[in-house]
Amino acid sequence: MHAMTRIPAVAVAVLVAAGCSAERIVNTGEPPVQSGAPTAAPPPSAPADNAHLVNAFDYVAHVDDRAVYYFTTPSGKWRCAIVPRDKAGWQAASSWQSGLNLPDEPATVADPAGEDTTPNAITIDREGDPQFVAMDRPEFWLDTGSATVLPFDRILAAAGFRCNVQEIGVSCMSELSGKGFTFSAESGMSPQYTGVPVDAP
Repeated sequence: MHAMTRIPAVAVAVLVAAGCSAERIVNTGEPPVQSGAPTAAPPPSAPADNAHLVNAFDYVAHVDDRAVYYFTTPSGKWRCAIVPRDKAGWQAASSWQSGLNLPDEPATVADPAGEDTTPNAITIDREGDPQFVAMDRPEFWLDTGSATVLPFDRILAAAGFRCNVQEIGVSCMSELSGKGFTFSAESGMSPQYTGVPVDAP
């Protein structure tokens, strides 16, 4: 009777692999097994309300060698802008230094120097949450002339952001993160983008 030597299964696998002269890839159609820490969920896709897009070139202006997309609301009360790959936001048209006078507006926020002051804008950047901010210059104002009016139920989409104006207020979002805001003078700011209804005229 011959004695049999037990070879661990791992060693058998190594020997079999070593004996193969050509590398083969087998695709069983099964999803790969995930290992390690879970990966972050992919960002949400842009809203499917593209039927109401305006031509972004009608809103672009070149300021300090940079293209920025400016618009005003039909009421003329708000001045807004999309700063490519940076942020979107708005300020009051009456005076950019003044407070916004919204129902949920915080009493103070930190200005660029770190001092507490009244907020004068709402912004959304590429990855962060929408927020009230205090700007030290009229960043969403077009100084060289009047910005083009963005009509009701139309969408300005440019450089990773989109904004629209509806009867309920102004709404902007980052297409990278899916985060955004909607605001009106009556209801204040809510931290989500409101898309234009598909059946809007």
